[in-house]
Amino acid sequence: MTRLLIVMLTALGLAACAATADTPRTAGPPLPMVERGDIAIATMQEVTRTLSSDAFEGRAPGTAGERKTLAYLVERFAAAGLKPGNRGSWFQDVPLIEITASAYDPLIIADPRKPPEEAEPLRYDFGTDWVGVSYRPQKRIDLRQSELVFVGYGINAPEKGWNDYAGIDMRGKTAVILVNDPDHARKDTRGLFNGRAMTYYGRWTYKFEEAARQGAAAALIVHDTKPAAYGWNVVQAGWSGPQSHAVRDDGAKGETLVNGWVQNEAARAIFAAAGQDFAMLSAAATRPGFKAVPLGLTATTGFDNAVRRYASKNVIGLLPGAERPGEYVLYTAHWDHLGRCPASQSGDDICNGAIDNATGTAALVALAEAFTKAGPPARSVAFIALTAEEQGLLGSEYYAAHPVFPLARTAGGINMDALSLAGPAHDVTVIGQGKSRLDAYLAAALKREGRTASPDRAPESGFYYRSDHFSFARRGVPMLYFDGGENLLHGGRAAGAAFARDYTEKRYHAPGDEYDPGWDWRGVAQDLQLNYLAGRMLAQAREWPNWNKDDEFRRIRDASCGAPGGC
Repeated sequence: MTRLLIVMLTALGLAACAATADTPRTAGPPLPMVERGDIAIATMQEVTRTLSSDAFEGRAPGTAGERKTLAYLVERFAAAGLKPGNRGSWFQDVPLIEITASAYDPLIIADPRKPPEEAEPLRYDFGTDWVGVSYRPQKRIDLRQSELVFVGYGINAPEKGWNDYAGIDMRGKTAVILVNDPDHARKDTRGLFNGRAMTYYGRWTYKFEEAARQGAAAALIVHDTKPAAYGWNVVQAGWSGPQSHAVRDDGAKGETLVNGWVQNEAARAIFAAAGQDFAMLSAAATRPGFKAVPLGLTATTGFDNAVRRYASKNVIGLLPGAERPGEYVLYTAHWDHLGRCPASQSGDDICNGAIDNATGTAALVALAEAFTKAGPPARSVAFIALTAEEQGLLGSEYYAAHPVFPLARTAGGINMDALSLAGPAHDVTVIGQGKSRLDAYLAAALKREGRTASPDRAPESGFYYRSDHFSFARRGVPMLYFDGGENLLHGGRAAGAAFARDYTEKRYHAPGDEYDPGWDWRGVAQDLQLNYLAGRMLAQAREWPNWNKDDEFRRIRDASCGAPGGC
């Protein structure tokens, strides 16, 4: 998500000595030649200034600020020459649900093999020792004497010949899972799971999803600061209070009762009570052929849920293709922000979200104008302003689960989130470099513009899986995402790091993220030209881009290819 991307930007400028990623693979047919786009920075300035004004009240979903945002985006999309993208409507309804847990029972770990007088249960308090929520919209959650099973990294990856759940029936049981990937400790980005570069299998989202697919009653990830890339305080804050989700078609019946995390020291004590050595089992889980280990202990807990249902909207504008209108290229950005937030010392309590992400939303409008000026490309181009990114990629997740344009007919896309106002740069920072054929499109655009690509210097953090493009990628659609450059034309890497640090400390997710008339828009102009060129080439191309052969999303794309000739 954007917050973590901004944190990374600070680290990027300070980590010049970090290892670089492998050279991206760009082999494939020649790419079509396209002209540079006529991108109006005046449009960027006007739309960013308007959306981040106090009149829009921080653009929180379900508020008056949303209504103003939607009306304004429709006005700008129509003026740019787009057509309503959803069967005559500009909108896609996104039903949302908010679940707030309270009255937590402690997490009780017991040994049913021993009589109560011989074994005192382990008791862990919510927040201090463990955290957990439920995705099920029911008033009461009760996990009762659920058998604990250590499932290593909780991965089922057929294309890699790896299945931590092989031979175990998880129905009614609680999966205890390690964070990140089995080879995360490597210093390079090679290995079955890309070494230190986290894959989708290393993300906590995947681990909970797979546990649910296996029929588990609950899933608990063992926290470890280094492979998680954040401390327990982040887990504690993120897994407390209201949790929003896109409404699931099955009413969340296929979800576990409880998804959560347990402190590392608590996990070690639990394994010891089971007569197991946590370190030894963790080491065994890094090797192929690992088998899940029943711990012989049970977990019991419960809590109340308050459920609130509300709705928001994605905004979709379409430029129909001139030759192959049934094939699509996507540009995405999230329009939402936080709305009201803790007040600053001056009393300002509106989180305006100028950089995050009025800039990305404005980019949709400016790029739409440039595309219509140039005339329709061969493929249709959809410009999608997504809702509820700040609440967990909910608008993109809902669209990808209920696509207006079939994903099997979607050639690929480009996501834009929190554009850099640091000024012009020699480079861009590519998130997810080496994953798909779309690297070739960006490489061609960079070469044309005389710029270079800097790799993600913190691949172990899995930032590719934390913004809206991920919702599409996990369903097989190749998506391109890059941040502003590290190496500024004026001041180099030190200046880039200073800008990122100032934004993170003083304005990010705070009332200070306001429009600044003194911003240097030349870097934005550079980056938008790359977005235009890469997307225009993709919209003109006949090829059907795919993920690289060893990527975790390749088999999904292969199964859904809809273009003539396949992938």
